Amino acid sequence: MRRVVTGHDSTGRAVVVEDGTPPRTHDFASFPGFRSSLVWATEPDARAARDGEDPTGKVESYLPRPGGSRLIVLTLPPDATMGSPEFDGAAYGAEQLAQSPGLAETFEATGMHTTPTVDYTIVLDGEVWLELDDGELTHLRAGDVVVQNATRHGWRNRSDRPVTLAAVLLGAHTGQEV
Repeated sequence: MRRVVTGHDSTGRAVVVEDGTPPRTHDFASFPGFRSSLVWATEPDARAARDGEDPTGKVESYLPRPGGSRLIVLTLPPDATMGSPEFDGAAYGAEQLAQSPGLAETFEATGMHTTPTVDYTIVLDGEVWLELDDGELTHLRAGDVVVQNATRHGWRNRSDRPVTLAAVLLGAHTGQEV
């Protein structure tokens, strides 16, 4: 993935200040094919950085506080990958805790999770199934958008190829704030 960040030069003219891979991109060793990129983040009191200063390195939690935001792009391999004898669930959990602080702690063993956020999740490529509390699955394809209102959910890739999702997490007052 390529991330282009704009800012201003010393005269106030709009310029590209960064062009490359988001620095917090991680390919999981414990779950081959799973990639997570924290593309950008804002804090509740943030103003646009005129110089395009990258805030992602300072992020302590992938869950934004109310008024903050996170842009995360995920590539999920097929669920069948977890059924492989080589898959080590404990190693994957530890890697998630190290690479996705704040967010990883919300995951149950089933992959279901609830975050104190309103999320706009866009299927960029492939197909995925959204699971909610009742076990009902909603099939989504490239171009589909889910508005996630702090509800318990899980993403299921029942296809035979990876799916890529872009999720904008907006910190919300839900009674379960971080």
